[in-house]
Amino acid sequence: MAKGLKEGDLAPPFALESDGGETVSLKDFKGKTLVLYFYPKDNTPGCTREAQAFSAATKKFAKLGASVVGVSKDSIKSHCSFRDKYSLDFPLLSDPDLSVHKAYGAYGEKVMYGKKVLGTIRSTFVIDKKGKLAKVFSPVKVDGHAEAVLEAIAETLG
Repeated sequence: MAKGLKEGDLAPPFALESDGGETVSLKDFKGKTLVLYFYPKDNTPGCTREAQAFSAATKKFAKLGASVVGVSKDSIKSHCSFRDKYSLDFPLLSDPDLSVHKAYGAYGEKVMYGKKVLGTIRSTFVIDKKGKLAKVFSPVKVDGHAEAVLEAIAETLG
């Protein structure tokens, strides 16, 4: 589970630049359910599969009243090419200084190829209409993850 954040806690506020050219903040989703997911890097195999799965499920998320937003440290330029290459239909936010990653506990020590490294911890947070963490997934296994998030929303908020 992410650094001290647990289900029922208030979601840390954020305001980040999006691939759409505007600033997106937690306040924008007041009264709505938000799926905020952190991923390591645009155009890498796992991150691409995860983004495509979330994108394929956006209509299902919308039926449950939920919006999906992806966050990585990549630049807006990188996000735009990633979005266009894979026809992603949800906002990608840039967190170059990792401040939001750290606020959510989505950055820290992890094991990669048998070595301890500092990096993005693939994590997903379902934030309810009141701004509280309804569900925390950390660390995340990519395959089947979007479906697991859909199921969790249907169970906890449906």
